[in-house]
Amino acid sequence: MFVGVRAALRFPRADRGVTVRVTIWLRSWVWGMTDSPNALTGVLTELGWKPEALARRLNNFAALHGRVEQMHPKTPYKWLHGDRPRSPWPVLVAALLSEELGRPITTADLGWGGDQVEAVSAISELILPWTAAGSLRAVRVVADAMSMERRILLTLLGTGMCAPAHEWLIARPEADAARSSGSPVSVGAVDHLDVIAGQLRRMDDQMGGDTLLPLARANLRYVLGLLGERRYTDTVGRRLHATAAELMRLAGWSAWESVQHAQAQRYWVAALHAAHAAGDRALGANIVGIMSVHAIDLGQIREAVTLAETARAGYPGASPRVGALLDLRAAEAHSCDGSVTECRRALDSAFDRLGDAPSSSGEPEWCYWIDEAQTHAFAGYCYLHLQDWGRARQHLRTALRLRDPSYARDGALDHIKLATTYLRQDRPEVDHAVTLATQAVQTLTGGVDSTYVVGHLAQLVKDFAPYRRRPAVRQLTEQATGLLTAH
Repeated sequence: MFVGVRAALRFPRADRGVTVRVTIWLRSWVWGMTDSPNALTGVLTELGWKPEALARRLNNFAALHGRVEQMHPKTPYKWLHGDRPRSPWPVLVAALLSEELGRPITTADLGWGGDQVEAVSAISELILPWTAAGSLRAVRVVADAMSMERRILLTLLGTGMCAPAHEWLIARPEADAARSSGSPVSVGAVDHLDVIAGQLRRMDDQMGGDTLLPLARANLRYVLGLLGERRYTDTVGRRLHATAAELMRLAGWSAWESVQHAQAQRYWVAALHAAHAAGDRALGANIVGIMSVHAIDLGQIREAVTLAETARAGYPGASPRVGALLDLRAAEAHSCDGSVTECRRALDSAFDRLGDAPSSSGEPEWCYWIDEAQTHAFAGYCYLHLQDWGRARQHLRTALRLRDPSYARDGALDHIKLATTYLRQDRPEVDHAVTLATQAVQTLTGGVDSTYVVGHLAQLVKDFAPYRRRPAVRQLTEQATGLLTAH
């Protein structure tokens, strides 16, 4: 920004033998100074940041917390000059600076006064006892979307991501999930709700999770009414809590696919409470396993490994499919961490478990999708992380050959991952990659709505950039552009 400096200079005039006093304004670009320095100037000086650095970090910070807003690199210069940021930037600036400095910074501290929008942690109001009453409170908190209208949820990162899972791991079992007042809830009503949850799972397989969230929320509110107002036995109560947990797991998955990271975490923490009240360790472990996959997406690899191993430790059960699923998620976390031995050990365990005889109690209905095709797909993803292109390609081809065509979203992701192996190997096979990527685009354009999968497609399109002059690559990029723009 400009800083004005007035200087008086004296020049002798030869024609008259006098000295003329000339006053001029010197203006220069000086970072970190204003005509009236504000609090933000001092904070940036303390951090050693230029305004452009603040803008870059804010854009990354906003995206990490599920915000779509982005700013121009020069915008913070206006704030140093006295302009007030428009919402939601004041609270995001305060949150970012608080994180960087290790001490609380408020919008008022920055000279921007109070802000009607408040930034809160994703776990806000969800630090609750691990009881049936705590589960009911958790369901009520996440079902009440109105309470979050004037709040910005901040994604849990680092060790904070693991704390709810560790609490779940050591929490004492709930003794009684019955309720004694209100009209009774029949077993048949719970059966019907479980059928609806199963239908929502299959909608997600075929269409992706972006359109699922409103349906999951609507059914969750209905279950909340039953839990909070009706009478039921311990057996029915546990089933209702389990149904609520599964609906919140689905809602969290859908929120994640819509890039609402903090909202997804919020649903999963509440779902953990409900699964614990239900006494369903398999469902709880599944939720923690999903939190591990989400941590990978956020680049929190150490936490992903911790969550995956917490899920395995929390379910010593006999279901082969559940055990295989937890092994696969651990294998993916270890592959992202570069732990080849641990990754392969977990993959071997998963394949072995699938060959085991089913337990006498059967398998949870929600793990129907874990089969040989899905196991090969996970293995392909793991070897892709490890940059073992040959093994990745072998497993992904097998997954596509065995996969049920109704799993359209997963099929699209397999094609994207397989294309990546051809493009990133030492001698890229661009034509093979284009063919596979085109199949993924056609699937995503044909009714599958998944921001998560489209994000992987966006990365693949970037990988094609060195070959953009090729007609096939140019055509693929044009086909993908509309899809990427829409998301």
